[in-house]
Amino acid sequence: MADAEVDLILPCLNEAAALPWVLGRLPDRVRAVVVDNGSTDGSAELAAGLGATVISCEQRGYGAACHAGLEAATAGVVAFLDADASLDPRQLVRVTAPVLAGQVDLMLGRRRPVSRGAWPWHLRLANAELGRRIRRRTGVRLHDLGPMRAARRQDLLDLALTDRRSGYPLETVVKAADAGWRIAETDVDYLPRSGRSKVTGTPLGAVRAVKDMTKVLTA
Repeated sequence: MADAEVDLILPCLNEAAALPWVLGRLPDRVRAVVVDNGSTDGSAELAAGLGATVISCEQRGYGAACHAGLEAATAGVVAFLDADASLDPRQLVRVTAPVLAGQVDLMLGRRRPVSRGAWPWHLRLANAELGRRIRRRTGVRLHDLGPMRAARRQDLLDLALTDRRSGYPLETVVKAADAGWRIAETDVDYLPRSGRSKVTGTPLGAVRAVKDMTKVLTA
């Protein structure tokens, strides 16, 4: 899409069941950049057939996929979104519009679950604690470190992010705050995901996520 004003980066690992819904709900002038991170279910081929730009990221990890998409993007503003149908792409404008208008440097989507099962209580509790630690470290008051976010591409590249696992979104906020960025959040619906979370869906994944984020906060 030559006239795209936003490139939407979608880290992808075995999301064939969710991709048709996600890619079918893109706002106007948004180009989907699907970053395949080792899928074995045909996600990459499906995404390409649905019109997305597809790139491959051999290094495994959420942050690795996000950063590969950032480097491959060409639009002035980039947004990030999980490809598991837990967030509605039609609400993407809530995070991109303030960035496009120059009102905010980094906009985050604050997840608001539409049902009790969409966000288990233990993950909500962990997220609240993370918000408290972010405020203590940066002074920025955030209620959620959700996967929907938007910023200007070159500004993100200039942050020189190094985390390639689950600490990537947190490092983005910490380094942006240290650089004096205007950071804000806005409500977005949080839906029951398709499949299990690649980060917190297993005990090992949850432990790794905590270690990754602790490393970022204590750096």
